[in-house]
Amino acid sequence: MEFSEKEIAPLASLDVWEDDVLQRYPEEDTTFKKTKDEYRNYDNPERDTVREFYRLNHKYQTYDFVKQKQAEFLKFDKKEMPIWDAFDFLNSLVDDSDPDTSLDQWQHLLQTSEAIRADGHPDWFVLTGLLHDMGKVLCLFGEPQWAVVGDTFPVGCKHSDKIVYSEYFEANPDAHDERFNTKYGVYSPNCGLRNVDMSWGHDEYLYQMVKDNLPEPALYMIRYHSFYSQHRENAYEHLMDEHDHEMFEWVKKFNPYDLYSKLPVPPDTEALKPYYKELVKKYLPANLKF
Repeated sequence: MEFSEKEIAPLASLDVWEDDVLQRYPEEDTTFKKTKDEYRNYDNPERDTVREFYRLNHKYQTYDFVKQKQAEFLKFDKKEMPIWDAFDFLNSLVDDSDPDTSLDQWQHLLQTSEAIRADGHPDWFVLTGLLHDMGKVLCLFGEPQWAVVGDTFPVGCKHSDKIVYSEYFEANPDAHDERFNTKYGVYSPNCGLRNVDMSWGHDEYLYQMVKDNLPEPALYMIRYHSFYSQHRENAYEHLMDEHDHEMFEWVKKFNPYDLYSKLPVPPDTEALKPYYKELVKKYLPANLKF
């Protein structure tokens, strides 16, 4: 399927999506010093681009689209490189339009992981903070923004009205396909999320990349941290099993670090690098396949 330039990049920056999440879930979190209303104080014309982003996301994220992307990208045959090269690769996504920070992606990931480390969490949790946005390299392989970031949701069953801008699903062919538009669709009650296909994006891509290397709670954090309609709205209880509920406690622990750890002071990357080199070496292979 071919997309126009405007369909590929409706947002000025990938981070505009996170701004929208902050506006939707504005409760104060005292873990970090910056209040939520201080984040990304745009003049707000980007609200129209956010709506357009979700219109495209909800129209094109079909069950078949997800299956196609899984087949295309989960072969991991695009590139192979050490994780440190991957951070440099990711940094080419930096956009000057983000008013929250002039930090590159590597520095932002360090801030996230350092906030987790400061709270005394296990080292694999710290590493999860460092890695969690790595899947955004999908944009550098030509993927449209709405197939990289955005709230994730199950495909193959009825779309919940708890999903942001749910009215845009009216244009999704699956919403009119009797195979996919019932409560359970292609699934069964409480089948477990491991048996459910999620909309395509950086969460699922990174999960599949590191699923053999990290503890299960870390994998849940990576795979479902953008699944706001469940971990904030509880919209998909009918698909989850008891194990999912147990693991989602970790997803909820991760969420504040993901959203609210951006601070203007850059981390001392050179001083921190030896610690993170040892941490990466403990859990991950020398090269990652993308």
